[in-house]
Amino acid sequence: MLILLPPSEGKADAGTGRRLDLSRLSLPELTPAREEVLTALMALSAAGRSDGPGAADAALAVLGLTAGQRGELARNARLDRAATAPAGQVYTGVLYEALGLATLPPGALRAARRAVLVSSGLWGAVRLTDRIPPYRCPIGARLPGVGALSAYWRRVLSPVLTAAAGSGPVLDLRSAAYAATWLPPTELAGRTVTVRVLHERRPGERTVVSHFNKATKGRLVRDLLVAGARPRTATALIGALRDLKYPIEEQPVTAGRPRQVDVVVTEL
Repeated sequence: MLILLPPSEGKADAGTGRRLDLSRLSLPELTPAREEVLTALMALSAAGRSDGPGAADAALAVLGLTAGQRGELARNARLDRAATAPAGQVYTGVLYEALGLATLPPGALRAARRAVLVSSGLWGAVRLTDRIPPYRCPIGARLPGVGALSAYWRRVLSPVLTAAAGSGPVLDLRSAAYAATWLPPTELAGRTVTVRVLHERRPGERTVVSHFNKATKGRLVRDLLVAGARPRTATALIGALRDLKYPIEEQPVTAGRPRQVDVVVTEL
C-alpha cells in the first residue's frame, strides 16, 4: 500500500543533523528536478533579502508570506547549507500531530517509513525518513525560471509515483493543490482511494472543515498502521477502514477515476 500525504505549513524551527544532500533522498529520479527548484527558490529568497523592499515584497508574495515572515526568506536562501531532520519531524501540522510518529509502535513505524510519501512543492515527494531542512515553498508558488510548481511537478512526478505505487492500493490523502501534481493513470485509478472528511454538525448538515479534515486523516493513517493493515486491493482498503469503525460512505464508482469515500465525523 502507498499512502500519499500533503506536507504541513507548520514546520520545525530548525534541523538537527547534517546538511542537505539531495543525492541521499529517496526517489533519486527526482534529484535533477529537486536541484532546479531548490536553486530557483534560494535565488528568489536571496534576492528578496538583498535587493531592497520591492524585491522583498515580490519574494514574499510569490511564497505566500507576510511582511512579518521575512525571516523565512533568510532561511530559504541558505537551504543548501542548513541542518536537516527526517521529514517526519520537519512537518509539524495538525495531520502530523494526529499521526503521532514519535509514539507509533515499532512495527507501525517501520510500515510508515515504507508506505508513506509526502508531497512537497520543493522536493516533489519525500519519505518520512528523508533528511530535509525546514523550508517555505507552497505548491501554488510560481518560481522564476521554473514556473508554476504544480505544473512543473505534474510533468516530473507522473512516472515516479506510478512506479512507487507498485501493484497495491493507493490511499491518497493529499489536499487538492497537491493532488493536482499527480493524477493516477487509468490503469491505477481503480486501485486508488481518496478520502473526504465531512463534519456533520447536525443531521443532514455537513461541511468540509480543514482542522477536522487534517486531524481525521492523521488518525486514520495511524490506526491503519497500528492495526497492521496490509490491504491488497482498494476494496480491502475500504474494508479495513470500516473494520476500524470509521463511518465510511463510498461515492458511486466512475470508470477510470479513483474511488472516493467520505468519512463523516461529528466531533474532533
